[in-house]
Amino acid sequence: MSSATSVRAVNRWASRIIPAILASCIGFATYVVSKRICVNYYLRYRDRPGTAIPLLVLLFASLLLVICTYTRLILVIVYDPGLVPREQTAAPVKESGRSNVRQRQDDIEAQRYDGGRDNDPNSPGLERFYSKDVFVCENDGLPRWCSSCRIWKPDRVHHSSEIDRCVRKMDHYCPWVGGIISENSFKFFVQFVTYTTAFCIVCLVASVLCFRDRTRNQLPIDGFVIAVIALASFFGLFTFGMTTLSIRYIFLNLTNVEDLRQKSTVHQLAIRVPLDTEPGPQYYLLSYPLPEPALGLKNQPSSSGETAANARDSLASRTFAVVKTQLGENPWNLGPYRNWVSVMGTNILDWVLPIRHSPCVAAETNTSFYEMGPLYDELRTRYSLPSLSVEVREAVTEMGAVR
Repeated sequence: MSSATSVRAVNRWASRIIPAILASCIGFATYVVSKRICVNYYLRYRDRPGTAIPLLVLLFASLLLVICTYTRLILVIVYDPGLVPREQTAAPVKESGRSNVRQRQDDIEAQRYDGGRDNDPNSPGLERFYSKDVFVCENDGLPRWCSSCRIWKPDRVHHSSEIDRCVRKMDHYCPWVGGIISENSFKFFVQFVTYTTAFCIVCLVASVLCFRDRTRNQLPIDGFVIAVIALASFFGLFTFGMTTLSIRYIFLNLTNVEDLRQKSTVHQLAIRVPLDTEPGPQYYLLSYPLPEPALGLKNQPSSSGETAANARDSLASRTFAVVKTQLGENPWNLGPYRNWVSVMGTNILDWVLPIRHSPCVAAETNTSFYEMGPLYDELRTRYSLPSLSVEVREAVTEMGAVR
């Protein structure tokens, strides 16, 4: 069973049944268009190979792409759904009254987690944030905390109540493909709905042409053709809407979850500044690593080795200014083309073939979890934050001297 399985029994069953229904509809449409329309009607009865052959080529070309993208999508959803590892030592608690899902006591993947934020200054995973130059934070400058998974949430991570897990760049839970659509699978999902739209268009065109030709020649109406017209129209409109919506998300560098909240969202960012930066009227400062609780050891003498270690620790210290974006601003908007490339790939083959993952899957750097757009530099200017270049050079020189 996939680690991204829904915690709701109804949705689990829907995720198993709906793909089978979808496959049945595609198989039925392929049979009607290829056998009854192209072969039986246009080739044998009407002797019009010029109509039948192009339709067959388009039909099976689009069908092959649908099958390839759907298979790739399912494999990613099952084996690499884009979940953030959660704290395995967190204590499981009983399901709240908001859900009647029965939890198995011996199944850690099916149990809920709860609890307050980890207040340990050396909390596992915290260093992953302050080793960067910018990250999304709360009002106190600490990263966002997920009390269910008991982890510090990286940028653009959303906790899905559907599967009770934190997901990287979660878009939505899709019963049509049986799982969660995230940064790992979004590219393949877009390709799948695009090629399914193309398949539906081919089926619709072939069926309408056959229906019109039979009507003009006063031939009996084939009920199978009518059924394909209905199916192709329904699924075609649905997948076309999903395609256009998904492409819009790509060009804006948003997910479905982010888009729903964008107009009412103000992002809070911790931006690294030089250690000697003074607090400003529009922001406050926070230094990492967080201070340890007083241990009463200040008056004890230290050896030269401890002095060197303390010097190295001081060089690891970083100061961050906590600032806010304006309402609706998107820190990760790189511009339409770069947004597109970050999801779909760097060349046309990546755009059309479901082979390689999106470049954004491996986008984490020492600067940020995801590449920041022009807004990052604009915020530095807006809040008059000093540059890091001088401090970084001095830190490298001092670190070499300490060693």
